[in-house]
Amino acid sequence: MTTRILVVDDEPDLEALVLQKFRHQIRDKTVSFTFAHDGVEALAVLKANGDINLVVTDINMPRMDGLSLLQKLQENEDNIMTVIVSAYGDMTNIRTAMNRGAFDFVTKPIDFSDLETTIAKTIRHIGFLREARERQATAERAYASLSRYFSPNLAQRLAGDTAAVDLEGQRREIATLFTDIESFTALVETLEPNVLGPLLNEYLSGMTDIVFANDGTVAKIVGDALHILFGAPGEQPDHATRAVACALALDEFAQSFCQRWQKKGIAFGVTRIGVHAGPAIVGNFGGSRFFDYTAYGDTINVASRLETANKQLGTRICVSAGLAEGVKNFRGRPIGDLVLRGRGEVIRAFEPLREKQFNDPATKSYLEAFALLEAGEAGAVAAFAAHVGKQSEDRLAAFHLKRLLNGAKGSRIAME
Repeated sequence: MTTRILVVDDEPDLEALVLQKFRHQIRDKTVSFTFAHDGVEALAVLKANGDINLVVTDINMPRMDGLSLLQKLQENEDNIMTVIVSAYGDMTNIRTAMNRGAFDFVTKPIDFSDLETTIAKTIRHIGFLREARERQATAERAYASLSRYFSPNLAQRLAGDTAAVDLEGQRREIATLFTDIESFTALVETLEPNVLGPLLNEYLSGMTDIVFANDGTVAKIVGDALHILFGAPGEQPDHATRAVACALALDEFAQSFCQRWQKKGIAFGVTRIGVHAGPAIVGNFGGSRFFDYTAYGDTINVASRLETANKQLGTRICVSAGLAEGVKNFRGRPIGDLVLRGRGEVIRAFEPLREKQFNDPATKSYLEAFALLEAGEAGAVAAFAAHVGKQSEDRLAAFHLKRLLNGAKGSRIAME
């Protein structure tokens, strides 16, 4: 790359001398020179030529001297390197020039070997600065892109050092979470665009803020639905704990959001959440043109089906036993042994609870009824009936009571 140099000096012979001394560098297009005779002319040249990299300026010149020129460059915050030229004994002005941002200086009469060395040194420094600015610009662009998917901490880490976290396809242990709004497609058909836009944007902003607060990764947003990862791309030994905490926080936000919009006459549905943990292949699978960090595998499919299972079960959050086992002091109530659609094996599922909910007498009542259900005891019907009589809003308990009344036994549940 050619370094563009502006030489500012009122000596008439200097231009010819510079062009002669630097003829080889000019021929090789290492440098090119432009000349001005004072600070006023130099500012005009700089304004007309935005690609000047280096200014070599004398101090004593008519109209505007070199120190005034440096002051103007400093005031304008022009990102241009400067080398000052002055008499050897003029250290006061040289110090003033350095304080005004000059990178180096040469003395008069000019020793062109010294000038060549000084310019070469300055060009190397310009190169270092250019590389640093390019790295910063690249990091800023990367951060702007990555912050749409990853938490701010992780996005900053990735943008600063993409080698720090592997984005290529790899198999690893993760926790994954799916969310979906009940009957949202039908709601969309009834809303005007000026209502739907603010509603959905506010909802998704609130949901993603919670994900990022728990250092989760938003793998996808499809309409109103979110797919979230924990334990990828960065290592998170507590990924299961983070996923449960995130699910509870998302549920709390979604419930509040739902109630607020329903008061405005908008039939906003319940948000359903499914969470599972296990091995998956994760990485950037967007091809050469798109960034699409996502995950594939049975773990992902199970989490998606657990989210769907909430509709039949009457729950809002459904997590697998495999995930719950990875959470220290997990608090929740058993849902049952689910046979998910398209799968043969049984998955024990739980509804996670906050500590206050878990310690509530209603939870104890449910657990006692479920224990009878699981054991196949006849008293399960009466226990669930009594519980539902006191907790009419408990849709999961009502689901089990209905099963029992229809002749079902045990905790095994075939999902439709």
